[in-house]
Amino acid sequence: MKIALIGYGKMGRTIERLALERGHSITVRIDVNNTADIRSAEFKSSDVAIEFTSPETAFKNVATALELGVSVVCGTTGWTDGIEEIKRLNAEKQQGFIYSSNFSLGVNIFFHINRKLAEIMNRYPDYCPAIEEVHHIHKKDAPSGTALTLAEDIISRSAFKKWSIDNEEGALPINAIRRGEVPGIHSVRYENEVDTIEITHNAKSRDGFALGAVIAAEYLAGKKGFFTMKEVLGLE
Repeated sequence: MKIALIGYGKMGRTIERLALERGHSITVRIDVNNTADIRSAEFKSSDVAIEFTSPETAFKNVATALELGVSVVCGTTGWTDGIEEIKRLNAEKQQGFIYSSNFSLGVNIFFHINRKLAEIMNRYPDYCPAIEEVHHIHKKDAPSGTALTLAEDIISRSAFKKWSIDNEEGALPINAIRRGEVPGIHSVRYENEVDTIEITHNAKSRDGFALGAVIAAEYLAGKKGFFTMKEVLGLE
């Protein structure tokens, strides 16, 4: 498979290493210094683009790739106010598009467990849920996209109507911590007066996120439409 990389920082380089190990080729590496290369012949020849950039540039990058006839796997968070427009464009251009707030296989299994646990705990309202996420100090969005996915899945299965990072009364609380070079720790906790139930995912490196993105690109080959990691991993 021919893969274009949009974003060539630490994550882009990790994706490149794992993609090459799995027998794929890299057509072009696009970063802040060569953004015009997204319109190059090399980019247009790609089977799929994997996009990990910033919330400010992701929408334009994804839209341009789809306009040029290249399917996209996008792992940038913090931009999804525009995702419905991207879905519309993707349908119009008949390409393939996968977005995930986190491509780690372990995190997506964690998402699945979180949904199932939320369904159970909704029967026991004396337990108070809360989310905590810890990331490196370079991460630009807070809460993380992963924490928001966890929150949205809990909210859709409970009496909560919204989440809050400011301890707003009646909202599902999220505690966002930025510390050192932590790749990512996410915990969901249910607590009452007698005990605590907690599930946690602790990422040891970027490799899990990068590998999931490459596996998503492999899944997308030859497909048209919008997909999530639920389809990639066969999770309900």
